[in-house]
Amino acid sequence: MVLTGGVLAARGVFPLWAAMLAAACGSAMVDQFWFRAARSLSHKPWIVRQTTRPAFIRALHFLERHPRTFILAFRFIYGMRTVSPIAIGMSAIPTRLFVLLNLIAAAIWAVLITGIGYRFGGDAIAVVRRISGMGLWAVAGIGMALIAGAWLLRRARSAQADKMKIPIDK
Repeated sequence: MVLTGGVLAARGVFPLWAAMLAAACGSAMVDQFWFRAARSLSHKPWIVRQTTRPAFIRALHFLERHPRTFILAFRFIYGMRTVSPIAIGMSAIPTRLFVLLNLIAAAIWAVLITGIGYRFGGDAIAVVRRISGMGLWAVAGIGMALIAGAWLLRRARSAQADKMKIPIDK
């Protein structure tokens, strides 16, 4: 959605600053929600369930070693986005520190991702127009090939992780 916001800003639907601000506010608010939920509702089953996920365990280990770096970086790490604010909320990190670093990280993330959408959005639209000229069946075939490729890649990664006994996000 944030990339799409950048694309729409490039198309003149709304100003780039508005897309960046919306992305930063949305990201920061969601993380604050999960942080607060973990702080005050850590005994609830829907929070406890998150603590059993391999990504949660990895997040907690990284958080313990590098708390400030982790808070600034977790939204850029694949598979850590949802569980990280919960792990941080269950840690001893002071609320004020989390709020400050969360706002900084959300702003950096929003500017970067929206900016990518803004910069490359025109190119992406040109590709979509070119593909749509091929016809519906060609577009459907390309889409199915991409989905199958992603599925096969995920299976290979999972099999490799099983061999090495490394937990991965599922």
